[in-house]
Amino acid sequence: MYDSGGFRMRRQILDSRQSTLADILGETTGAAANESFNIVTIHDEVAQGAKYVVADGLRKVPPYYFTYLTYCKERWRDRNILDIFVTEFRDRDEEYYKFALSSGLVTINSKLAGLDTILRNGDRIGHRIHRHEPPVPAKSIEIVFQDEDIIAIDKPSGIPVHPTGRYRFNTITEIMKHEMGLIVHPCHRLDRLTSGIMFLARTAKAAQLMGTRLRERTVFKEYVARVVGEFPEHEVTCDMPVVTVHPKLGLNRVKMDGKPATTIFSRLSYNGKTSVVRCRPLTGRTHQIRVHLQYLGHPIANDPIYANRRVFGPDLGKGGSGDDDDIVVRLARMGKYEEAQSVAYEEIIQYGKKAQGEKLSGEKCEVCNAELYSDPGLNDLVLWLHAQKYGSNVEGWEYQTKLPEWAQQNFCL
Repeated sequence: MYDSGGFRMRRQILDSRQSTLADILGETTGAAANESFNIVTIHDEVAQGAKYVVADGLRKVPPYYFTYLTYCKERWRDRNILDIFVTEFRDRDEEYYKFALSSGLVTINSKLAGLDTILRNGDRIGHRIHRHEPPVPAKSIEIVFQDEDIIAIDKPSGIPVHPTGRYRFNTITEIMKHEMGLIVHPCHRLDRLTSGIMFLARTAKAAQLMGTRLRERTVFKEYVARVVGEFPEHEVTCDMPVVTVHPKLGLNRVKMDGKPATTIFSRLSYNGKTSVVRCRPLTGRTHQIRVHLQYLGHPIANDPIYANRRVFGPDLGKGGSGDDDDIVVRLARMGKYEEAQSVAYEEIIQYGKKAQGEKLSGEKCEVCNAELYSDPGLNDLVLWLHAQKYGSNVEGWEYQTKLPEWAQQNFCL
């Protein structure tokens, strides 16, 4: 089945449009006792929850109920469902997932799941959850170009592109739908913290065409980054392979058994502490620019992962140094038990500004007993990496944004 733009609809999307909560959760959960559950579809319930509150420079979404639907992935087959929740999802702790399973909030094929349930191929998992979305910057999404097929935007830093993990309404596609009335699908992705040019398609045909251009590498990309230290004046090419070490934590590193990756760097300026560098990735690996800059000894100065001494030590992972297992343990504490601190963020603290960042607050939700987080700070929401220009020498088009303020000013950090 396809939507109005010609995009194929995923099975869980179809389920959410065609099924009521009682259909998914099953009679035994007690959901059917509430008459509204028999009337409202999951899709309609989610749409009703799309409300934004702007305060203190942040776009916030009040907590809401959401029924998460998915089908058993290949790596989940023949595994215990509690183990899957604990190892695959970082949002809640093990005690919460035990509570959810014992409280009838999780079903397999509309039947109650238990602590010992084993997933099989084709199983549909339903998880009724009280969601707490993290705030994102309350920045406008600037349209650089649009026609009936494609929209090019200047994506703000700190906002994920599409619903994933802890985010649903606080995403580019959902904000554009609910606040701008635009139904779009991403043609490619930018990391949540990365800002700059990205393309969104209005039709499946346009998405396919842009996807082909990107896969065939007929599109060139130029980024700017502000990095630690004095970057070499001559052009530097890093062609070290990159691998995802820990997907749950979003950790990627240079490894010889990784996927081929090449980035070309050239210095634009140096102020005595940091350098502004132009980055031209020839491949599109996850965190490629960030990982290559760290490997070269010049991580992005305010990168909460790769420029974090409490995670990588004093040499910040230069040359791929550091034990992966130790790094994972330390990184897992960031944003939960410790505020993420980059090199630039350490400098801000030295100037007497109070540390602010997302971590567990010690409080729990009165509705679902989930642990609550403090609001994120600038160290959680802004990364000095910006996709400034995308273009095609073959087709003769090019779109670019202005340089961000951090790339123009010669400040100390």
